Amino acid sequence: MTGTSALDNHRIPPAGGDPPSAASDPTDKVYRTLAALRRSFIRIGAVVLVSAVAGFFLAEPMLRYLQQRTGVTLAAYGIPETFFTFLNIALAFGIFVSMPYILYAVLSGVQPLFPALTHRMVRGFWLASVLLFYAGVIFCLNISLPYGVGFLLEFQGPHIEAIISVRKFAAFCLLFLFGFGIIFELPLAMILAGRLGLVGYQALARNRRYALLAITIIAAVLTPTPDAFNLALMAVPLYMLFELGLIGMRLGRNERGDHVQDRGPEILP
Repeated sequence: MTGTSALDNHRIPPAGGDPPSAASDPTDKVYRTLAALRRSFIRIGAVVLVSAVAGFFLAEPMLRYLQQRTGVTLAAYGIPETFFTFLNIALAFGIFVSMPYILYAVLSGVQPLFPALTHRMVRGFWLASVLLFYAGVIFCLNISLPYGVGFLLEFQGPHIEAIISVRKFAAFCLLFLFGFGIIFELPLAMILAGRLGLVGYQALARNRRYALLAITIIAAVLTPTPDAFNLALMAVPLYMLFELGLIGMRLGRNERGDHVQDRGPEILP
């Protein structure tokens, strides 16, 4: 009897008898967030698909516009090459048009994981991210892409005429446009990381030389051509965006009155 009573006293109570422990709350929150993101990605796929169907009918005018902006001579090296190029352009158009919804769905999906993000901050970051993405696309379309292609075409001699494949030309232009649209989000990503306490302003400001090295590597990876001119066309704006992000982090830090030293990735109130 005594042994049985001792075992009963040390027996673990049933799982349903006590409220869930605090340790299970973060896991449950992550699970709910992943489930919400999964539903958001399904809706994103549907929106992109509908936009891509509409973009297929605009693929030929968009390809003609890119050709006029760059002044290249295009050629199809296979019977289905032009058709598959139109499909790629249509998909890219669907993503471009759906980008506001994509960014809002992602920001709203990760908000439960970061209590420091209020609904007002999410709306502000969403609006800024949309503007920065399209600003990067416009910058590339009007400056980087025409000058970059023009610089490369100057290497053709009097007996050499550059005839570019339709598929490769479309891939080149789309990679440039997407690349600039994404890298223009850098200041916003830095400000958001600073607000969440993931990285500090002083830590980034002290390590500018490493940031310059990382920017050069990223620009070299994203640039489809190995020449220094196109590398500079992407690296210089990227570094300017880095400095702009530092200014935004410093202003946000001063507004919050946050003079805490950088001590690592901790969530600040």
